[in-house]
Amino acid sequence: MEKSLSDLKRFIELTESKRERLVLEPLPYSRDDLAPVMSKETINYHFGKLAKGYVDRYNRGEGDDRFNQAGAFLHNIFFPQLKAPAGGNKPTGTSLEFINKKFSSFDDMKAEFEKTAMAIQGSGWVYLARNGKIKTIANHEMRSDIILLIDWWEHSYNLQYHEDKKSYLKNIWRIINWEKINEKL
Repeated sequence: MEKSLSDLKRFIELTESKRERLVLEPLPYSRDDLAPVMSKETINYHFGKLAKGYVDRYNRGEGDDRFNQAGAFLHNIFFPQLKAPAGGNKPTGTSLEFINKKFSSFDDMKAEFEKTAMAIQGSGWVYLARNGKIKTIANHEMRSDIILLIDWWEHSYNLQYHEDKKSYLKNIWRIINWEKINEKL
C-alpha cells in the first residue's frame, strides 16, 4: 500500500506543482498480443487515441485538468496489468492468497466483480481495493487503493463486444497479468 500511495502522491505533485507533462506509459506488449480478448483495433482506439487524448489534452492545458490527469493515471494502471491471453489464467501467489482470504475463491471474486460492474449505469471503472472490496469510480478519479482495475467505459469493449459487457468481463480475466497484481500486494 505504501508504494501505491507514494506513487499517487508523486504523480499529483509532479503534475500540479511543476505542471510537468503527463506521459502515457508504453504498452509492455505489442498491440495485437491481447487478441482475441482485445483486438488490435480496440487497442489502437482505446490506447492510441482515447488514453493518449487525456495526456495530450492535459499537456496542452485543454479541458478539465483533473479529469484528464485522472484519465491518464487510470490508463497507466490499466494497460500495464494486461498480458497475452492464457486459457487457464488464474491468480497465483500473493494474489491468490489475498483473493481466497477476501472472497473464498477466484470464482467468487469474479462473481462479485460482475455484480458490481453490471450495477454501473453508464461508464466508469471497477477495481479491487487494498481492503478487499470491489469498488467503482463513476468518472475519472485518482485512487491510491487500486490493486486490479477494469476499464468499464464503452470504448474498452464496444468494438468487439458491442453491448455485451458480461462477455468482455468474462474474457478480460484471460489477460490479467497476475505477476503485476502480485507486485501491488
